[in-house]
Amino acid sequence: MAGKKVLIVYAHQEPRSFNGSLKKVAVDELSKQGCTVIVSDLYAMDFEPRATRKDITGALSNPEVFSYGVEAYEAFKKRSLTSDIIDEQKKVQEADLVIFQFPLYWFSTPAILKGWMDRVLCQGFAFDLPGFYDSGFLKDKLALLSITTGGTAEMYSKTGISGDFRYFLWPLQHGALHFCGFKVLAPQISFAPELASEEERKGMVASWAQRLKTIWTEEPIHCTPPWYFGQ
Repeated sequence: MAGKKVLIVYAHQEPRSFNGSLKKVAVDELSKQGCTVIVSDLYAMDFEPRATRKDITGALSNPEVFSYGVEAYEAFKKRSLTSDIIDEQKKVQEADLVIFQFPLYWFSTPAILKGWMDRVLCQGFAFDLPGFYDSGFLKDKLALLSITTGGTAEMYSKTGISGDFRYFLWPLQHGALHFCGFKVLAPQISFAPELASEEERKGMVASWAQRLKTIWTEEPIHCTPPWYFGQ
């Protein structure tokens, strides 16, 4: 799909990690298709995950009592957010597809990626009230979570000790991405690569590369509670 733009938001400390391999193969495959691929390597960027008043470069609308959500919203409208936030928002704005590549931490994202979401997907840029879920401002874009887990697929089944993997996807895919309007593609979950053999890990990477060959023809999932809890 020549001309398509892809942003990979990558959260792993080690370039030679399995996550690093998944990121690299995505860059290679999508570039081969003629896509423009940009990677936000959050650890390499030393991205600031904390949402603080330092994110607002201009005067606060209420200097007496600080409310991050209110001040970020006002700062977005006035173009007075810090440059690191503005740079990431521009990348998102220009992307047709945003891929989040990360290891699962405590059924969620690493703190640095959660901080990216907290700071970048602010009111006014990604959503408003009203203007969320199907009306979110990023509704013309696709999003996909590519996740590695420590536990096996059996552990993340309905009868497994950790419960169905779809349960931990609810706050990430629905509460964050769909809330901002993204059309969410099915997740790519690489279960327990550290417990797998070298051949099995190669198979996981190859499976991801193969999926990316037809990624633009995929239909988004149905972002409703039954997809997560009704199977």
